[in-house]
Amino acid sequence: MLIYLRVLKESFNFAISALKNNRLRTFLSLLGVTIGIFSIIAVLAAVDSLKKDITGSLSALDNSTVIVMRFKFGPSEIPRWKREQFPDVTYEEYQNLKKSLPDLEAISFALGVPGGTAIKYQDATSAGVDIGAVTHEYYDIEAFELEEGRFFNEPEAVSGSGVIVLGHEIANTLFGESSGIGKEVRIFGRRATVIGILKKQGQSLFTGSRDGQAFVPANFARRVYGTTKGTVFPQIVLKPEDGVDNDEFIAMLEQQLRNMRGLKPGEINNFFVNQLQGFADFIDNITGQLNVIGLVISGFSLLVGGFGIANIMFVSVKERTNLIGIQKSLGAKNRFILSQFLFEAIILSVIGGMVGLFIVWLVSIVASQFTGDFEFVLSPLNILIGTAVSAVIGLISGIIPAISASKLDPVEAIRTGM
Repeated sequence: MLIYLRVLKESFNFAISALKNNRLRTFLSLLGVTIGIFSIIAVLAAVDSLKKDITGSLSALDNSTVIVMRFKFGPSEIPRWKREQFPDVTYEEYQNLKKSLPDLEAISFALGVPGGTAIKYQDATSAGVDIGAVTHEYYDIEAFELEEGRFFNEPEAVSGSGVIVLGHEIANTLFGESSGIGKEVRIFGRRATVIGILKKQGQSLFTGSRDGQAFVPANFARRVYGTTKGTVFPQIVLKPEDGVDNDEFIAMLEQQLRNMRGLKPGEINNFFVNQLQGFADFIDNITGQLNVIGLVISGFSLLVGGFGIANIMFVSVKERTNLIGIQKSLGAKNRFILSQFLFEAIILSVIGGMVGLFIVWLVSIVASQFTGDFEFVLSPLNILIGTAVSAVIGLISGIIPAISASKLDPVEAIRTGM
């Protein structure tokens, strides 16, 4: 064991010596490994960061949450022309399900009203606000955190009272440092009293943020927009009780909706039941494909890097032929010579890989500064993967030069090196 530690130490010294004595040659040889590791880890880090950002934005909703609407989250086998004929879910269907659906923890009716709404308070205006028109139960489904005030209650939701809950950014735009609770704003051309302010969430690069949203009772928005198809996008959001089998819950939900709509046996559902778990699986599938594509592309850079390491090792064997002959004449075994050059190849490759990882780290810091609250993450797992891949590339690239060095005849090696 000690002898191999000595071999490792000597190999490390030889690798560092190669870096010092042949800087340009070694730099060009290691450049391929550096670029390859940079490409692979950059792709993995970017995809991991994207996935973390999306799942973090969805974390407020439980994966068991179900959303019923006439659209499907992912691809569908039903032709588009047929999907466009599906009716919207209705407020009455929400009320009926609320009364009759078993194993239900919470259910909310929501309207997707047109975006870009402006909210005004005196001379201040917050434009481009994303409005969530929901019933009061939505507070029990999504993990809202209020900085001050409260969410609207059942009487306010049923009557469609003019009340509103503002995101942190909107409240700052309208009221500055002062409290907005109890103040009247104008939305949809009507007055609404501010009853709650959400805690600051921070921006999400891909999925938006609650900071730029506002919530009003669904019936308040219904009085403005009505229920005309294509103007608003109604949906029913359901959360089953803990421990309930989701498949059984969805089967019961579908059957009740089919009965309400008078669908006959054999007819397809004219609605979609979307599961957040299914959406999460869809995201996993997309990020998995991105990882594979990135790894394939990066593999070509690593291939070039492997050739560079092999080249520098063949040169190293040639330069040290005389030394190899002397070592073998003094009793050094083939595996000793083999280990010596393999360790050197691995060390050189790992050095190139560490440079690539360092560049990824720098890029992630710079990129995070320009993307607000979106954070590029270089995880310990990705660092481990980068180091391991570098070592494997060094092992594969150095095996042939190391074997050729170990098989040299001592006499011929000394004579050739003289």
